[in-house]
Amino acid sequence: MAEGEDLQTFTSIMDALVRISTSMKNMEKELLCPVCQEMYKQPLVLPCTHNVCQACAREVLGQQGYIGHSGDPSSEPTSPASTPSTRSPRLARRTLPKPDRLDRLLKSGFGTYPGRKRGTLHPQVIMFPCPACQGDVELGERGLAGLFRNLTLERVVERYRQSVSVGGAILCQLCKPPPLEATKGCTECRATFCNECFKLFHPWGTQKAQHEPTLPTLSFRPKGLMCPDHKEEVTHYCKTCQRLVCQLCRVRRTHSGHKITPVLSAYQALKDKLTKSLTYILGNQDTVQTQICKLEETVRHTEVSGQQAKEEVSQLVRGLGAALEEKRAVLLAAIEECQQERLARLSAQIQEHRSLLDGSGLVGYAQEVLKETDQPCFVQAAKQLHNRITRATESLQTFRPAASSSFRHCQLDVGREMKLLTELSFLRVPEAPVIDTQRTFAYDQIFLCWRLPPHSPPAWHYTIEFRRTDTPAQPGPAHWQRREEVRGTSALLENPDTGSVYVLRVRGCNKAGYGEYSEDVHLHTPPAPVLHFFLDGRWGSSRERLAISKDQRAVRSVPGLPLLLAAERLLTGCHLSVDVVLGDVAVTQGRSYWACAVDPASYLVKVGVGLESKLQESFQGAADVISPRYDPDSGHDSGAEDATVEASPPFAFLTIGMGKILLGAGASAHTGLTGRDGPAAGCTVPLPPRLGICLDYERGRVSFLDAVSFRGLLECPLDCSGPVCPAFCFIGGGAVQLQEPVGTKSERKVTIGGFAKLD
Repeated sequence: MAEGEDLQTFTSIMDALVRISTSMKNMEKELLCPVCQEMYKQPLVLPCTHNVCQACAREVLGQQGYIGHSGDPSSEPTSPASTPSTRSPRLARRTLPKPDRLDRLLKSGFGTYPGRKRGTLHPQVIMFPCPACQGDVELGERGLAGLFRNLTLERVVERYRQSVSVGGAILCQLCKPPPLEATKGCTECRATFCNECFKLFHPWGTQKAQHEPTLPTLSFRPKGLMCPDHKEEVTHYCKTCQRLVCQLCRVRRTHSGHKITPVLSAYQALKDKLTKSLTYILGNQDTVQTQICKLEETVRHTEVSGQQAKEEVSQLVRGLGAALEEKRAVLLAAIEECQQERLARLSAQIQEHRSLLDGSGLVGYAQEVLKETDQPCFVQAAKQLHNRITRATESLQTFRPAASSSFRHCQLDVGREMKLLTELSFLRVPEAPVIDTQRTFAYDQIFLCWRLPPHSPPAWHYTIEFRRTDTPAQPGPAHWQRREEVRGTSALLENPDTGSVYVLRVRGCNKAGYGEYSEDVHLHTPPAPVLHFFLDGRWGSSRERLAISKDQRAVRSVPGLPLLLAAERLLTGCHLSVDVVLGDVAVTQGRSYWACAVDPASYLVKVGVGLESKLQESFQGAADVISPRYDPDSGHDSGAEDATVEASPPFAFLTIGMGKILLGAGASAHTGLTGRDGPAAGCTVPLPPRLGICLDYERGRVSFLDAVSFRGLLECPLDCSGPVCPAFCFIGGGAVQLQEPVGTKSERKVTIGGFAKLD
């Protein structure tokens, strides 16, 4: 039984050793320098957090043309083995500065402090091409001398070498050839020794006899990490610069105002983070393996899909070649036919001209005919012969080849085809559209506007998807409503639900297929049905001061002579004119919403609602000047004295002036938006681009909102015992623009009490 347990224990130990060996073997690629592809030797930490051998870094800087900036950042004495002819291990080790030398070092030029003399020339900034991240890293004016050595990485490399026995035995660096195997190492001397050489270089009675021997190694590290600037041991970590600093670095001006913590705190924090991350990775090995399987499956599918794509492209190109070959044969046949026809005509012309030569058949025949003395017979034979000779003579006098030798009419213009072939490329789907949030808004309907990125392939049409986000979540995937084959770069979504939040997205489509969706855009719809109305300036307005647009959707107040006269009497009796514009729609039930934009440069504008009868009584035939202490909003936004009356006021206005909204103290009891829910009463808030007014007739409440974000600004009570209509008051210059309906109306309708009638 004991033998079985021992065997099981031995097997477990061997398995553990195999796993450790495998893990160390897999770790080898993490220990290779990206320049020499060998294990790190005195690695330096670049500002980009990558590592590189010190010798490789010097070589790279030398190739870049930097001379004199490749010193050892640690400024440690070199080992005897590296320079045996110039250095001996008997030399004393360089002493490091002590903390009590702080003031003296500062005065001697370390650091930057007020009053230090600066050079007139800018120091050279050394750029190092990092082979790992393929980017240029700024090393500063000190170059490699300002970098830290990665002592932890050196220890890992050394442990790895010992575990896999890389490099064989370590030889003594001081023996005469052939060297013996090293048995000891000395960190102070930075060399490896056999037993005899160690005794020789560490004689009794000297300071070197106090050196403690270590195991032989090829890499000697300093006992602690030293600051490359001041050769002091690092004691703190600068979070701002993400760099270890010493006591001297802390007082430098370059670290003034930075967050500096002790090394112990940074060590514990980073160790906890690394431990937590490593624990998470080790605890999700199954997930990692599953994702690796998915990636491998994706690689296989990619190889198959890529081969299919290659075959499709080859087939298409072969088809183009076959079509070109067929076209070539047709064109060559046409040229051949034209050539044969011309050659035949030219051959006939040559034969005709040869018949005119002396000794030819025609000339000889004519000469024989001329010998005929019988007149009737001569006339009979000479008539036909004369015609032939006449034609030949004319051809001789007006000589011209029967056919042209040029084939210019058979030339091909392949410029367009060559351009098409040159531009022949893969089809690309449209890129994800960008929704224009400045032009997209929700009112009576939702208007969505978008555009494609600059270098995106064109889209034939678009697909719009939208859904409500404030509905209870249903099991399964989210249900999107869809609009297919939308032309153009804008669309109208009709009949949205009021008081809801919609999320919308768009994607384009062309011959290559559908592209990616745009980023989701959330839109708030108005809290109540939109009330459409026009401006009616028949009550309480002066045509000299108010100008209503032709479409009756905008009004502007222009200060005239009455206001100037009132301003002249400012010190004797302050009376200002108040102009009012009403809406041509009166509401008697339900909930209604409308929006408007107020010019930020307006002097004083009041936007709100009121009882139609009370508004007409107050402004019909009223005096041109009204005391400023009387305000038709009953103090709900201007801080009137009588704010404790329980009866609801007949008016509710929001006061706007010079780009600000005044939330009066008299409305604080009714707003419900004080404290954390909104701005406090008796203060001003910035004017939003559009103002929204929501009227709840049954509850007798009116709410003022930011029409862009639908954030509540003010809520007031209102007397709804009769028809209520929108109203706008002007004191001084100002302008108001009603929100245009999104959809185009074919008829003008007036809504009263929830019923619609044609105007």
